[in-house]
Order: sequence, then C-alpha cells, then structure tokens
Amino acid sequence: QVQLVESGGGLVQPGGSLRLSCAASGSILSINGMGWYRQAPGKQRELVALITSGGSTNYTDSLKGRFTISRDNAKNTVNLQMNSLKPEDTAVYFCNAFRTAGKYRFNYWGQGTQVTVSS
Repeated sequence: QVQLVESGGGLVQPGGSLRLSCAASGSILSINGMGWYRQAPGKQRELVALITSGGSTNYTDSLKGRFTISRDNAKNTVNLQMNSLKPEDTAVYFCNAFRTAGKYRFNYWGQGTQVTVSS
C-alpha cells in the first residue's frame, strides 16, 4: 500500500501562484509514477500532470507553460508549481501514485486539497 498526503492548497487571486506538495509513504519502491489530477464541481476528474520514476513528464496540453511538476526522490515527494492561476483552475487537486503490472495499473490517491482562484 501507498499513502499520500497533500499540502499547499488554498485561496489565491487570479494571476497568483501556489505550490502543492505530496508526500508518499509505504510501499514507495513499487511506484512507477506520481502525478496530480483535479476535479472541479460538476466535472470529471482530469489529469493535470504526471512524472514517471524515470523522470519523464506528461501534462495536459492546456496547462503546459503554467504548471510544472517535479519530484524529490530523497523526500519521496512530488510537487506541482502552479503559476498565472485562473479562476477556472479552481478545483480539488488530488495526488496520485501508480504502479503497473503488465497491462494493469494500480492507483493510489490522496485525500485532495482545495485550490480556489478568486479575487
């Protein structure tokens, strides 16, 4: 099992920045990648960005250039730097860790952290 704890959400004005962090514990050696998803009210959960154990990154196209994902292997954390925030970025942000076994993917989720972009 993998446990994930997010931090760093909050209220920010449009154009501002926030940095989310997610600390992983448990069976972390089994993790193939980590990332962030978000879910706005009335919408489906969507991928924000992910980073594999090898360091490859993947972003939702609409967020490229504003959001940056990084990981600190020594601290078993993954971070999401969010710049130039817009009201439409308001959502609950969930940390995700996954491991793959053949064609299967096993997901682990944090409890979510609220990000609100509003003046």
